[in-house]
Amino acid sequence: MTAPRSFTALTAFCVIVANMVGTGVFTSLGFQLVNLDSGFVLIFLWVAGGIAALCGAICYAELGAAFPRSGGEYNFLSRIFHPGLGFAAGWISALIGFSAPIALAAMTFAAYGRAAFFPEQAVWLERALAAGLVVSLCLVHAGRRRASGSVQIAFTLLKILTILAFCPLAFWLTEPLQPVTFWPQPGDGHALTSGAFAVSLIYVSYAYTGWNAATYLSSELAAPQRTLPRVLILGTLVVMTLYVALNAVFLMVAPAADMVGKIEVGIIAAQAAFGSGAGQLAGLVLAGLLISTVSAMTIAGPRVLLVIGEDLPTFRPLAKTNADGVPARAIFLQSGLALTFILTSTFDAVLVFSGFTLALISFVTVVGFLVLRWREPDLHRPYRATAFPLPALIYLALTGWTLTFVALSRPIEAVLGITLIGSGLGIYAGLRMLARDSGGQL
Repeated sequence: MTAPRSFTALTAFCVIVANMVGTGVFTSLGFQLVNLDSGFVLIFLWVAGGIAALCGAICYAELGAAFPRSGGEYNFLSRIFHPGLGFAAGWISALIGFSAPIALAAMTFAAYGRAAFFPEQAVWLERALAAGLVVSLCLVHAGRRRASGSVQIAFTLLKILTILAFCPLAFWLTEPLQPVTFWPQPGDGHALTSGAFAVSLIYVSYAYTGWNAATYLSSELAAPQRTLPRVLILGTLVVMTLYVALNAVFLMVAPAADMVGKIEVGIIAAQAAFGSGAGQLAGLVLAGLLISTVSAMTIAGPRVLLVIGEDLPTFRPLAKTNADGVPARAIFLQSGLALTFILTSTFDAVLVFSGFTLALISFVTVVGFLVLRWREPDLHRPYRATAFPLPALIYLALTGWTLTFVALSRPIEAVLGITLIGSGLGIYAGLRMLARDSGGQL
């Protein structure tokens, strides 16, 4: 059953912004500072990541307008290449595409909350806080659609306003500012082509993951062919601006040595700018901002499971919706997977593994965008990508370069990601064989 189209453009915009502005921007800088120390290079990371995300959003906008159905890459790759590849992309979305980022955002929320108010408490408190957040939002979004959309809009607008207030206040109230420069310095050229820059870019790419989130809700948007391109491109531009500003402020107000390898860089910067007492309050506020990230992914991710269930009888139970057209079963399944990550995994391993795998899926999808233009030039496209084929080529170049260096420097995570994609293809092939042998449908 197709859900009613009742999510507004504002809700879709908020889902995109909230999906992106979360774990990555509040944690990545600490990992980047391990191998990079130039202010120019660190900020250029966020600009390069933003350009890649914007180029990807332009390509996805054309695909989403041409094929306005929920499911994201599952929908696109099934249509362009083969349902098996689409299933593999949906498999990735189900297992890690949303559940792993939900876990990471919840873990960051808990880390910020504990660091601000319970620094002496055991780590088990973080896991309990993270799990409680996931369960609470699962129950909210598995209920009424109106409540789900209202919660998302409220938390996302609060997030944007808080960041816009935090940046100038931290800058004005910090004295003295750190001696960091954002102009190119000798040696920066070498750093920009180094493996350390490429690996750091995977953290940034992860922070921008979510620019495609609205394509998972296409079937539930009013006028998706008009709405999708606008919200994808505008949402990405807004987030890119917020990211550059926030990381510049972090570097200017807090000593780099205090942030190296740390997850809670926002609290460190807040305490440096406002003092320990006010820093605790700022830490609580920053933790609260992550609620909208977990919320947005809890909305978007299960829609992939919904359309898989609509297409494949084997997974039909996941397509069942409640009286309000909400895929409650899929929400419960995704939240259960996120809880598993929270209780069993480390933060850094989940981030690199999921970031590499999701980037690889989006890379294949943008390749499909080019293939479709060549194979079906007369296809009705309500929106056509600006400056074609430049956005696709820029995205593929930046993402391909990053994937190559990550595969070389973090081979375990890369092999796990490729294996997971292969498992999706294998499961689809197995299901086809069983269906053929039984004379039924897949």
